[in-house]
Amino acid sequence: MTKPTSLLLLLLGLATACARNEPPPPPEPLRVLSSNGVRAVVEALQPEIERTIGRPLAIEFSTATGLKERIEKGAAFDVAILTPAMIHDLASHQLIVAESEANIARTGVGIGAREGAPRADVTTAEALKTVLLNAKSVAFTEAGQSRSIIDTTYTRLGIAEAMKAKTILKGPGESPEAVARGEAELVLTLVSEIVPVQGIQLLGPLPTELQGYVSFAGGRSPTARDAAAADAVLRYLAGPAAEPALKANGMEAVEGRD
Repeated sequence: MTKPTSLLLLLLGLATACARNEPPPPPEPLRVLSSNGVRAVVEALQPEIERTIGRPLAIEFSTATGLKERIEKGAAFDVAILTPAMIHDLASHQLIVAESEANIARTGVGIGAREGAPRADVTTAEALKTVLLNAKSVAFTEAGQSRSIIDTTYTRLGIAEAMKAKTILKGPGESPEAVARGEAELVLTLVSEIVPVQGIQLLGPLPTELQGYVSFAGGRSPTARDAAAADAVLRYLAGPAAEPALKANGMEAVEGRD
């Protein structure tokens, strides 16, 4: 064997030995597109989910409508958490694996005020009407899932026209923060988006006769980079381990959960 050949073999051997001692590259994050309605729950469970699946989660939060539009335009993702109807529609167009669909939770619409403000009574339709009419401003998300419930509530209370001048329309997830900063007096949005925000207090859910619920479900992308890990995320969110976080953030389990 010639000296150059021996040297080459030695270098190759050293390179192989060094490579064996190098730690493996970290797993790529699982890409999750999630509605703001379950943000607090997902963030609370994220550390345990990551330990369970052995992968980090890269989560983007926005309105369910906006995220669905992104998926329809080709946005890359592994797990989507939207409304059941949206997940089912995406599955019908092969943008979600139908067999992976999982019901997660539901939440109603609530009314919040800045922390420290007098706790107004919103337990009846008439009491809520008085509070809204006396408020200087009310913030809610322009394109949120709660919007239709709020519009219907205004109509049923007969205050739709009167509330126009008081309304402050905000972007995804911005309404509670607007109240916390003093930019608006009240917020109407999903209870699950009020409870976790510091600086505001939940006055209560809408009265029973006015209440409407928004449910959330998840599904896996047909092109998920790790299908087993994506399914594990959905099982966790739809399973009993998630229920304490749901309850703590103003949500409740729904039928069809694991």
